[in-house]
Amino acid sequence: MGQESPFYLTKHACGIALRICALFFVFWKKKILSFFKIMHRLKYDCIMESPSNKNLIKETIKMAWPAVLESVFIQLAGMIDTLMVSASGTYAVSAVGLTVQPKFIALAPFIAITIAVSALVARRRGQDRRDEANRIMVTAIVFSTIACALITVLSIAFMDPVIRWCGSNADTHAPAILYFQIIQGGMIFNVLSIVINAAQRGSGNTRIAMTTNVTSSVVNIIFNYLLIEGHFGFPALGLRGAAIATVFGTAVACGMSFWSLFHISSYVSLPYLIKEKIYPRVRLLWEILKFSANLLMENLAMRIGFMYTALIAARLGTDAFAAHNVAMNFLGVTFAFGDGMQVAAVALIGRSLGEQNPAKAKQYGSICQRIGLVISLCISAVLLAGGKALFSLFFKDPAILEMGVVLCRYLVVIDIFQISQIIYAGCLRGAGDVKFTMFVSLISVALIRTAVTWLLTSVIPLGITGIWLGILADQVSRFTLFSIRFRKGDWTALEL
Repeated sequence: MGQESPFYLTKHACGIALRICALFFVFWKKKILSFFKIMHRLKYDCIMESPSNKNLIKETIKMAWPAVLESVFIQLAGMIDTLMVSASGTYAVSAVGLTVQPKFIALAPFIAITIAVSALVARRRGQDRRDEANRIMVTAIVFSTIACALITVLSIAFMDPVIRWCGSNADTHAPAILYFQIIQGGMIFNVLSIVINAAQRGSGNTRIAMTTNVTSSVVNIIFNYLLIEGHFGFPALGLRGAAIATVFGTAVACGMSFWSLFHISSYVSLPYLIKEKIYPRVRLLWEILKFSANLLMENLAMRIGFMYTALIAARLGTDAFAAHNVAMNFLGVTFAFGDGMQVAAVALIGRSLGEQNPAKAKQYGSICQRIGLVISLCISAVLLAGGKALFSLFFKDPAILEMGVVLCRYLVVIDIFQISQIIYAGCLRGAGDVKFTMFVSLISVALIRTAVTWLLTSVIPLGITGIWLGILADQVSRFTLFSIRFRKGDWTALEL
């Protein structure tokens, strides 16, 4: 009867999923192989056929590497945070995991605003309208500060029912509330930092955002070491110490972001704002909100889907939820690579369309996509070869490690679709095609992912495998719809 255990069914279903992926490869073999041929010819095309294309690739890499490094380092810092917290037990990992989706739902309006700010500033940079770019930034800062104060109060006031609704158990509820309360108390530092950095990225300066966030992550890790277990005379605060360390890190990032606005070479600049007497404008606030409204709907739809996934995972028990959260951390690292390329795509495409050069915008999008493909294949190889070793950093229990190996097999496949769809979405957002990206997210995350997860956990009891098949279905559907939209090219004609 042991072979009919839920975990045996999980492994069996994983084998079926991999066979489905193999069939997918056979069906789409020609298109997949064409990707490899494109990558093989990329160097030749740049050097032998088109010097201008070579320059575009150099510009893309110059813009992308700081954004990729920044995004990856933030995710790695989050993973290290989880690793340090795991010393307190699986309950601590699960408690932190319970706060992830509520935290990002609270941040959703500001994430939408940052994408809008980045795209709008990039477009104004292409139009050589520095005053308008700076006006957009200061308008976003003022509005975000007021909105953040309101959301912080509301999220702290309702944290108990929210954490309970997210699936907390007797051993995780109180620690999750403690962690969430401290994180949300320092939310303003995070919000101001990401808004300023979005304006910097839109103006083409991705290095400043990278510097602030990498420094923030290092500060977070250092204070984790000092405060979680207590070192060098600091108190051992456990989960409370991890939360305080995170707030310290975001406070440092906020200070550095403001300092970057005093740099003489900064396109968005506080001295320039003062000199030219630039103030916030209601007209620009409406423009930002109109752009970001669709992004907010998209983000909320995604978070609802993600929260449902986390809720189902939490019901599988503390150990299974801990394994799921670590796998989501790995998925977050792969997301970070795609997100870094997306940042470059938004800035480069926005600037190119501001220069009235849609052909150049398409070229930048294709280059970002090719680079992303190479990155995803490298990550998949690492996950395939070292999945068990990576999970063993967090857990010693053989049963949890076995779950981790199964989840890594999904990550190997999901990674490729995820990075590509993120870059395609970034290209569309950079052009202002946010209604379509919202529609796709509603269909893929809120409907397809949720429906598949429900079917394969409630109707067909596959446990954690059903959850990750739902994630795979979401990523494949988004990849398919975004890639079709990008190739049609209608997005290049949108006005901002």
